Amino acid sequence: MGLPSPVIRFDDVGQVFGKDDGSAIKALEGLNFEIGRHEFVSVLGPSGCGKSTLLRLIAGLIKPTSGTVEIYGMPVTEPRDEIGIVFQRPTLLPWFDVLGNVTFPMRHKYGRVTLTETKRAQDLLALVGLADFAKKRIDELSGGMQQRVAIARALLLDPDILLMDEPFSALDALTRDEMSFELLRIWTERPKTVLFITHSIPEALLLSDRVLVMSSRPGQIRETLDVPLARPRSMASLSEPAFHELANHIRGQLFSRPAA
Repeated sequence: MGLPSPVIRFDDVGQVFGKDDGSAIKALEGLNFEIGRHEFVSVLGPSGCGKSTLLRLIAGLIKPTSGTVEIYGMPVTEPRDEIGIVFQRPTLLPWFDVLGNVTFPMRHKYGRVTLTETKRAQDLLALVGLADFAKKRIDELSGGMQQRVAIARALLLDPDILLMDEPFSALDALTRDEMSFELLRIWTERPKTVLFITHSIPEALLLSDRVLVMSSRPGQIRETLDVPLARPRSMASLSEPAFHELANHIRGQLFSRPAA
């Protein structure tokens, strides 16, 4: 039997954005990579290298200028139900309580929320540790709790693929660490194919099976690295020699200038 087909595939993908003055910005160039089923892959790279553009291409929010983005072997041409997205900020609706925010995708798509869907939303709130906060207003929650609500909302439609665009970057250091371990727990209990955008090397190594290191703009895949840390991971994983060796290697890649 052959190898299973990838869930996500980039084939020589480039992205160019036009400016009002008629000039153009080449955001991505020649991207080639694949992500397998239930694989957790993080993307690291300097600011402005096209990480979020890469995510938007997978989500079907924009179309590539060149090359092909595929999901399950089919070109991505529009947003798809099997994809859930968690953004840098939770973008919750203040006129709904916590439960209302989690069930909003159903209300938005179908104009109603069934009892079964409400029960699923309550189960997801329990999964992210917010079972007792279903009726709370959004402004009563901390930043970390709001991001948990956003994760629960993204999981409501039970997507096969979860795209996360620097979801913890606005949090303080302690909350960010807490949310990283919480995400690991959720991913272990309910496996998804995850693409995780981050600027944090420790965060990427703690969470991922592989790390894609991008170059400066136009963004290209500079290196693909397997993370040789056994799962399940814990605070002890951060002290392993392999963790420090790989972190130092990635720092060298990110902060060194490419050869002329």
